[in-house]
Formats: sequence, C-alpha cells, structure tokens
Amino acid sequence: MYDILITNGLLVDGTGASPVRGDIALRGGTIVAMGGTITGEARETINAGGLVVTPGFVDVHTHYDGQATWDEILDPSTSHGVTTIVAGNCGVGFAPAAPGNHDWLIELMEGVEDIPGTALHEGMAWDWETFPQYLDALEQRRHSIDIGVQIPHGAVRAYVMGERGARNEPASADDIARMAVIVREAVEAGALGFSTSRTLGHRAMDGEPVPGTFAAEDELFGLGRAMAAGGRAVFELAPMGAGGEDIIAPKKELDWMCRLAETIGMPVSYTLLQVDAAPDLWREQMQISLDATDRGAPVYPQVAGRPFGMMLGLQTHHAFAKRPTYRALADSLPFDELVAKLREPSVKAQILGEVDLPPRPGVLFDSMNVMVQLAVGRLYELGSPPDYEPTPDRAIAAKARAQGREPLDVLYDSFLERDGTNLLMLPVFNYSESNLDAVREMLLHPAGVSGLGDGGAHCGMICDASIPTFLLTHWVRDRSRGAKLPLEWVVRKQTKDAAALYGLNDRGVLEVGKKADVNVIDLDALTLESAYVAYDLPAGGRRVMQKASGYVATIVNGTVIRRNGADTGERPGRVLRGAR
Repeated sequence: MYDILITNGLLVDGTGASPVRGDIALRGGTIVAMGGTITGEARETINAGGLVVTPGFVDVHTHYDGQATWDEILDPSTSHGVTTIVAGNCGVGFAPAAPGNHDWLIELMEGVEDIPGTALHEGMAWDWETFPQYLDALEQRRHSIDIGVQIPHGAVRAYVMGERGARNEPASADDIARMAVIVREAVEAGALGFSTSRTLGHRAMDGEPVPGTFAAEDELFGLGRAMAAGGRAVFELAPMGAGGEDIIAPKKELDWMCRLAETIGMPVSYTLLQVDAAPDLWREQMQISLDATDRGAPVYPQVAGRPFGMMLGLQTHHAFAKRPTYRALADSLPFDELVAKLREPSVKAQILGEVDLPPRPGVLFDSMNVMVQLAVGRLYELGSPPDYEPTPDRAIAAKARAQGREPLDVLYDSFLERDGTNLLMLPVFNYSESNLDAVREMLLHPAGVSGLGDGGAHCGMICDASIPTFLLTHWVRDRSRGAKLPLEWVVRKQTKDAAALYGLNDRGVLEVGKKADVNVIDLDALTLESAYVAYDLPAGGRRVMQKASGYVATIVNGTVIRRNGADTGERPGRVLRGAR
C-alpha cells in the first residue's frame, strides 16, 4: 500500500534530463517506485495527466529566522512550490542572543531586511540564547516545510564583543577564538552554514553597517576554519560592492573568497547582481568563480531570476509621502477615504505643487520619496499578470512624454489605480538596457545557483519569494522578448543544484530512495498573480504578498501540504541539522 501514487505525469526529475511520462509512488516520506506504470493500491491517487511533476523547490536564500518562530505555513514561499528553505543569510539572525540584546537584534534585522520590528517584537518568544538552543526551539514548533538555518556573523560578533562588535571595531585574536568556538558548536549542532555581509547597503535602524562588514581576513578565515571544523557547511555572504557602490570591490572580494574556499574545502556562496555602472562585470565574476571551482575551490554565485529592485505604491513607498498635504491626509484618514480624497483634482494639484518635507534624521527609508521622483525613467507599472521584463516605452517618463504631461502627474494617477493598491516596479539591479538578456545568461551559467528570493524579508518592498513560479511562467512558457529556457533546466536550478550547494543530497531529484518532496503542477494554467500589500504579520505588520494558481499539489515528506493553492493544515516539516 502506497501513501500516494501519482500517475501519468510528465516527470521532470531535477537532474536536467529530458522529461518522461510515468508514475511515481511515495511511502513513509520516501520515493519508493518510479516507472512507466506502477501497479498497486494507494491511500491517495493523484491523476497527473496533462500535469508536470517535479521535486519540491529548494530556496537557499530566505530570512524566515523570526517568522519561523510563530508561523507554521511560511508563506509566501509555500505558495510557490518551495518545500525546503535556508534562513540565516546575509549575516543577520537571532542566535546567539544575549538576554539583554533582543531589541538590538530586532533593529538590525529590521534595518537590513525591512521586516517590521513591531511584528518581531510581538511574534518572537525568545526561548533560546545559544544557536543550538535556537534550533531546539524551532523543533518545538510545527511547520509545513523543512527549515535549515545558518549562524549569522552579526549575532555572533555582538554576542562575543558586545558594543565593540556591534560598532564594527576590529576583532582581537581572543575575540576571534571565542567567536570560532560558537561557530563550530553551531555547525556541530546542525547549522547549514555561516553567513556574513560586507555590502554597505546593509545597515541597522541606527544606520550602522552590519557587524562584520569590515572584518579583516584573520577574522573571516578564522570563522571559516571554525565552520569547516564543525562539519559540511557553506560560507555565505553579501560581498562588498554587491550594491553597486564600488565596482572595483567585487573582484577584490572574489580573491579572498576563492582563497578561503581552497583553504577550508567548503563552498563559498555570494550574492551576484548586474549593476548599471558595470553591466558586464557579472560575467567576469562568474568566470572567476567557475575557474576557482574547477581547481577545487568551490565558489558559487547566487543569482536572481528577474530584475532585483522594489515595488512602490501608496501602501509601500512612493513619491508623495513627504508632501505636507498628503502627509496630513494619510495621518488622519482610513485608506479608502484617503484614496477618494487623493482623486479630487484640487487635492492632486495642491500635492503636486508642494515641496517635500525634510527627511527625519536617522530614520531609515525616510528619503525614499526623493529616489522615486528621480527614478521615473525606469519606473514601470507591474500590470496583471505582472510583467517583470517591461519594454522601455512603458516607463512612467516615457508614457508622460507620449502624453505631453509631467512625469509626476502620470505617476500620481498611476498610484491611484486599482483603488489605490497599484504597485509599480523599480528595477535597481539585473535590468541594464545594454544587456536585457543578462538574467537568462546568469541562469544558464554553470557557476550560478538560483537564489535571492529573500522570503520573509523586505516586506515593504518586494515579494521575490515568488521567483520559482516566475521561472516557470516567464522563462519556460511565456517570454516573448527573447529566447526562453528549457523546463528541465529551470527545474534543476531550483531543485538539485540548490540542494547540492548545502549538501542536502537526500532531496532535489525524483529518484527511488530520495525524500518525497514533490510538486504536481498544471504548467499550462500556472499563473503568477498580482502582488498586493497585506497587514497580517503580528501587530498588524505590513508585507507585500503574491500568490500563484496552478500548483495542484505540493508534497513534503510524503504529505500533501497544499492542494490547488490552499493550505491543507498538515505540518510535516522538520528542522534540518547538517548536510544529508
């Protein structure tokens, strides 16, 4: 008796091999049979005729560190076929946590990853201090999918060095030795890696860069060696220059990353984006990474499957947030009444004619309005279904020229569409007009790993946790502006390749004996729905959400967790402790 028998599906096994039609049987959380036709009874049979069957997707770049302590479902990732997540990226997280340091860790996460601090304060129980205790605490919760966590440099530095660590003062030999003990113990307890951030764009709420941003090589190599001593793990980082602030820095960073990978014999994985200042630099970075890997120093860039930027609207960040009239109305009216008021011609004229209020000193994102005003040349309406690869003529400035209007006038009206919930896209990275095919090339490059979904993070700006669905709808099925990507390749990038990076070799492929994490997908009907703003985090915290339709079933450990897009209430997820 099988638990689940999936029949007559197009099996895309995750290895990159051509799809074949056949059956797959699951029992006891494991794939127990695959073939053309499988006979035998099952507690549930899923007829996959006309459907695609894939391994569950593995998202290696999320920030559910806090959300996983109160949320069982872990949306938006689970809405997009993800069955395994890796958290603790970019040097930020919540363990180790000294008893008096909770507020500081929350403010660090809020500043770097734009997760509402009110939600973290309300939702987290803090029933741990050390990293092993944090994993124990996660195991006491119920989850729909599997969770792996890395130990973050920022938390380790603050725990050992206190204020000196938080303020990025140099670490002494004794500091490094004490941090190394914590890192090694974390990996021995099950941490999938160690993470750090060196990009100047990652800052706490007080404006201070993430602890470790300026760490010297003795600290980086000392903690890398400690990680490797604890077991198979990944050294993950957002490197200096990743935000485009210094186009020379990325290659300098790659030098020590390659030497570190060779020294410790463990993978080093870093975020890689195309930047306007050097739109072809990513090619050189990927080639350096590939050459290093070929000579035994495994270095893997994490690439995003679409432009990397932010969504803007009246419910997130926008161009008029600092206009006095808008500010007064927004502070006094419910949202629907605010939108109605903004539609009045006299109110519009008054707002457009005003000068912005000055930004508040020390308040992160308080000058976002200025950036939006300056970005009208590459600010696009997302549309429905959302278009993440728009043509230049669709930019707000281009539309304004065509209509003989001022760009801010057009932008104002655009924000009011869809009853004021309209969202526009500002592609900051991965969208250079000199090479609009860069993302496709990154996804095809053998050095790259699909990542940067940032599930659980940047709640007021993006919902890139939907990238797994976008890869299937846009790159495999719908793209009209250029060449597409093969289905089997796209599936491999977010299953086998992603799992292998973290040594999770019990999953990521459809094969007898492997873990029963499976997606059954109606690829013809698969739809990435419009993004929207929800206020469903603890304390009414805001986040941008995005759903999908067309996932017939998502299975974790042999149990259906989502059926036709709806959560089933099943919670078979486990905390991952180390490579498999």
